[in-house]
Amino acid sequence: MADMDVVTVVPNLHLLRFEFGQAYLWREGRSATLVDTGIAGAGADIVRYLREIDVELARIVLTHGHEDHVGSAAEVRAATGAPVLAHRDDAPIVRGERPRPDPVLLDWERPLFESIAPNVPAPPPCPVDQELVGGEVFDFAGGARVLSIPGHTDGSIALHLPKQRILFTGDTVAHVTEVMLGTCNLDRPRAVESFHRLAELDVEVACFGHGDPITTAAGAELRAAAANLTP
Repeated sequence: MADMDVVTVVPNLHLLRFEFGQAYLWREGRSATLVDTGIAGAGADIVRYLREIDVELARIVLTHGHEDHVGSAAEVRAATGAPVLAHRDDAPIVRGERPRPDPVLLDWERPLFESIAPNVPAPPPCPVDQELVGGEVFDFAGGARVLSIPGHTDGSIALHLPKQRILFTGDTVAHVTEVMLGTCNLDRPRAVESFHRLAELDVEVACFGHGDPITTAAGAELRAAAANLTP
């Protein structure tokens, strides 16, 4: 797997790191849940790894509709038969029914966005088997709860595993040298509000769309960052 690195975050949880972007795999016995799918072209490595560790993919959960998160969803779904789940507000983007709206960029974000966006391949359209609204609870990890956290996109979600004290933040939170609000948001004030909501959770481990996971006292780091965050 030359293009994908696998890092154990905690037992049962693995970070799948691609040339750009990343995804997470939660494993229980021979059943697994994939959170995000990386960019288009990462699917073959994901499917190969699933076969190597001999697991069946129960579901693919997409935190939002950006190219570096949904890029390989169609390929992994076709190869595994696993259903794709996404928030109803981003589902039309995942299905290719409407384009991704451009983010509202701060001045310092514009060069970053313009340097990255042209190099991320457009994802092929992917069916969405279940549209989420927030509040759903999945039957893994003792109960995994979907949180609607709009701002980065209208349909951004987080996934909270309360019994494991694990949080998947999507791109609402990033960990790039420090814990920070994710960049290139559609609606920054709503993203800030969502960040504050996530910081209120009882979390030991936080997994981000960009940056290394935090495996100890993540909640304290989220709260510290939130205290200095304004719209």
